[in-house]
Amino acid sequence: MPKVLLCCFILMLSIAGFSQNQYSLNALTGKGDLALVGEKFKLQKEVFEAFNKMKEAAIKDGVNIKIVSAYRSFKRQKNIWNSKYDKYISQGLPPKLALEKIIEYSTLPGSSRHHWGTDIDIMDGLVKTPKQVLIESNYIKGGVFRRLKIWMDANSEKFGFYLVYTNNKSRKGFKYEPWHYSYKPLSKKMLNEFKTINFNKLYATLNLKGKKFITKDFLDKYYKQNVLDINPSLEY
Repeated sequence: MPKVLLCCFILMLSIAGFSQNQYSLNALTGKGDLALVGEKFKLQKEVFEAFNKMKEAAIKDGVNIKIVSAYRSFKRQKNIWNSKYDKYISQGLPPKLALEKIIEYSTLPGSSRHHWGTDIDIMDGLVKTPKQVLIESNYIKGGVFRRLKIWMDANSEKFGFYLVYTNNKSRKGFKYEPWHYSYKPLSKKMLNEFKTINFNKLYATLNLKGKKFITKDFLDKYYKQNVLDINPSLEY
């Protein structure tokens, strides 16, 4: 096809709403191919800069937003998955219940939003760190991070950060996570591209503990509830 005609064809596809994915399969599933910045906690550059602006604003109000977790690789998520599976099996849970227990808070490796370098788990660095950090009681009334949560509720969206797993009683999937925020300007694009992946095919060849019980029905339910049932503001 002549170069001029090719350019016109691409332009027509763009106008019609069609475009090539910006991110590779590896980038979307935590296997690399994603530009990240930061030292201890890594994020995409735009997210990193937006976070620092938000952190500076919060400090002026007496809140120190400290990252507990940011980018996580597929390998790291797989280790979390396998470790939790072993833990629950050792406690006497049957495999199917062990899987259900894992996905109360932890994702299947390859489907974590933390793979994208857009999501953060946070605490307040100005208060004494409790033994258990990422638990709901720390962020609600009377909790050590309550002031942080109040500030985030009032200001985080101004900087592009939205709570992912809300306390909406009609929401299914992962339990309420008052510490988990996502940078919408990039994570919305990445979610849309993630939706183009053949989800069942993705897990057909993965070697995970409990794989025998990760059935098509399990994956279909997980995809609908754990991947897609998030804060609606992150989708629209």
